[in-house]
Amino acid sequence: MPQLVKQIIIAVFFVGLLGAAAWLNIRHEEPPLPPPVARDRYGFNLEEVSKDVGIDFTHEAPVLDDKLDHIMPLVAAMGASVSVVDFDHDGWLDMYVVNSAIGSKNHLYHNKGDGTFEDVAEQMGVADLNKEGTGVCMGAVWGDFDNDGYEDLLVYKWGKPILFHNDQGKGFTEVKDSGLPEWANINSAIWFDFNGDGKLDLFLAGYWDENIDLFNLKDTKIMPESFEFANNGGRKYLLKGSGKGYFEDVTEDMGITSRRWTLAVTAGNLCDSGYPDLFLANDFGISEVYANQGGKKFVEIGKNCDVGKHAKSGMNASLGDVFNQGRFAVYVSNISEAPNLHQGNNLWVPRKGTTGLDLKFDNLAGSLDIQNGAWSWGAQFGDFNNDGRLDLYLTNGFVTNDRMEEYWYSYSKITGAAKDIIIDAVNWPAMKGQSLAGREHKCLWWNKGGKFVDIGRAVGVTDDYDGRAVALGDFSNHGMLDVVVANQKGPLLFYLNHVVDTNQWVQFELEGTKSNRSAIGAQVRLYWKNDGSDEVHQQLQEVSGGNGYASQNMKRLHFGLGKDASIEKAVIRWPSGTTQTINAPEPGKIHKIVEQSKE
Repeated sequence: MPQLVKQIIIAVFFVGLLGAAAWLNIRHEEPPLPPPVARDRYGFNLEEVSKDVGIDFTHEAPVLDDKLDHIMPLVAAMGASVSVVDFDHDGWLDMYVVNSAIGSKNHLYHNKGDGTFEDVAEQMGVADLNKEGTGVCMGAVWGDFDNDGYEDLLVYKWGKPILFHNDQGKGFTEVKDSGLPEWANINSAIWFDFNGDGKLDLFLAGYWDENIDLFNLKDTKIMPESFEFANNGGRKYLLKGSGKGYFEDVTEDMGITSRRWTLAVTAGNLCDSGYPDLFLANDFGISEVYANQGGKKFVEIGKNCDVGKHAKSGMNASLGDVFNQGRFAVYVSNISEAPNLHQGNNLWVPRKGTTGLDLKFDNLAGSLDIQNGAWSWGAQFGDFNNDGRLDLYLTNGFVTNDRMEEYWYSYSKITGAAKDIIIDAVNWPAMKGQSLAGREHKCLWWNKGGKFVDIGRAVGVTDDYDGRAVALGDFSNHGMLDVVVANQKGPLLFYLNHVVDTNQWVQFELEGTKSNRSAIGAQVRLYWKNDGSDEVHQQLQEVSGGNGYASQNMKRLHFGLGKDASIEKAVIRWPSGTTQTINAPEPGKIHKIVEQSKE
């Protein structure tokens, strides 16, 4: 849902001015190309093959209390999620996708290793999770909480979150008395190890207030109190893991107090302290950054580091070493919908020489031409053509209804109202079948080195569904990043990647010993040269326990290398604090690395 400043709402009524302003929001897209031409020009193309490989899933939206019927498409426009995992440890990546209607089933697509998938959710016990009275699924993330070598599953909901233990890839058992909240309206969650003790912890981010049962409302005063600075959303949960399936709520003790409407959260070593910091992308307001103080406390520094100074509609938070400088930038998606609103997406790049509580960010999305992504949702960084630079895939679109008449004008009637009016859903204008930013073209920005070009349609990304989550993984173990996209009330899409043979790659599959076995939070800093040149390239990547919007990429780290690559070394910094150097790892291989006690 958007955040609209009053000045922009007033401008809606001046069509002439809006028409002029629209020119500032033009997207520069490359035209569609035949696959061979796309591969020759850009080094790759994507082919949508879901039905051919056995994937047949269409997301169903939740139906909430009938007091919200007049704006149901607006308030129930979330829940399409996808996460990538090798749940049975057979060396082939699988995917889990959630549904969001009462009675609908989640799917666990098992990779058969022959290029096809089979839904095994029913037999594994993780399909029927949208039962009456328990809420509906919003997403899922994977992490090995007991360090037994198999990834366990957290399913978060508008309702009762569920934790499953992975029984060595043969089935899943619900973990009772896990310490998870009894009821919370969670829209994002991650696994991470905030104190480096080798036991995975959880962070759950509430969207609606946890005291609200969206299926049985006491009253309709449930909406954000402001379109710019709403602070009446769901609480956050920092849950410390015991390694045995029980989690202790340490949120307040650790200094996390956010009540903003969080849509996405990611963790990473942003402050360069060796501990994972938290970045919260919040709807109806400002983003927040919680700096980790040695695993003992979190301090919110968003306003100090500049990301908390401008209220927008944060929907995505993903990390990438965009400039190959060894530090992570954070991509936050917002809304750019000409002629009604131009927030622009953000690429928060750490300012050189700033770390810790003095960390500062600069927003470089505009200068790199990756700010105009329409009504943006999930986004992921990945090297799609293996040229050694991270590209960016973005999905978008809000509500596509049968009537293409836009809801913007009706919406403007509520966005400029007083707090007491905005907060009550009965005051929101009825949608009456109208659309809101529907049927939008997705973005795939190709990183040319200092400049990005939108080549989505040129390389085969032609869908116009209402996109939500996007996740990346090498499903064929062929050294190429494939793409899975979950769409609101739309099909799950699987884009198979075809990369030119001349570009090389390398991958690292990490296993912690002193660190958590999933190696979540482990960093790999890769150094390589090309074409006999003396110039040394570097790129930093980190194993993630959930990233983007309602998504999780494969944990295996994929590096593109370009042509004629020679790798000098890979330096691994484990969450335990130890470092490990792999000298001259061979390109074109998946390197399985187990943490050593010391370098």
